[in-house]
Amino acid sequence: MRRIAVINQKGGVGKTTITANLGHALALAGHRVTVIDLDPQGHLSTCLGIFRPPQHGMDEVLLNEVDIASVTMVTRESLMLVPAGNRLADVEQMHDGGAARARLLIDGLKDQFEGQDFLLMDCPPSSGLLVTNAIFAADEVLIPTSGDYLSLTGLANLMVTLKKFEPYREKPLEQWIELSRFINRRRLANEVKEKLLKHFPNRVLATPISEAAVMAECPGVGRTIFEYRRTSRSAKEFSALAEDLIEKRCM
Repeated sequence: MRRIAVINQKGGVGKTTITANLGHALALAGHRVTVIDLDPQGHLSTCLGIFRPPQHGMDEVLLNEVDIASVTMVTRESLMLVPAGNRLADVEQMHDGGAARARLLIDGLKDQFEGQDFLLMDCPPSSGLLVTNAIFAADEVLIPTSGDYLSLTGLANLMVTLKKFEPYREKPLEQWIELSRFINRRRLANEVKEKLLKHFPNRVLATPISEAAVMAECPGVGRTIFEYRRTSRSAKEFSALAEDLIEKRCM
């Protein structure tokens, strides 16, 4: 099973949108997928059509050592969800437990989800304990980066953060960068793309996800792009992005 943290300390780059739609794209491609909501806002549930997210989810797993299987939901064929739960923000306030606090998620995932192909973790836009848990639990990170310079700054800061964790991990994280909310006709967006290709060779996934009004509409009806506009350019892009991730195909 590939464990992938969808992470960027900058907000507004499309982490939740990518987690929901990429997760569904992978499931439609024949893979068994679980998505985990590690953001206390709980928007991943909404994107998948659960407008009243369950009160219990990852909060109970991390705070009370509840079996993660007991809070896992089937949302689509081959696509399962572990919701955030309404007390997930309390994890950031934990002071007891020392270094073990950073490995709560690893412990919660132990011997779970056998037979799954992909585990995607939607992370909050921060560098707190929830993100730390995701970094330790993941084998790979997928970093959505929009086509602006502030996003590049956020990416640079994240790379510094990831490097700090390297001595404490058994093996390095595989790192993938995804161009999100991309507007090809904008010169700035293409300048950002060129900088990414220069500084992160063989790490920028081949298919950018374009900025599109249809993507902003999907959460309001609780559907992924494949259910809302399956013939749209956005749906085709997410299908291609899933193949990029499966094949590790880069620009």
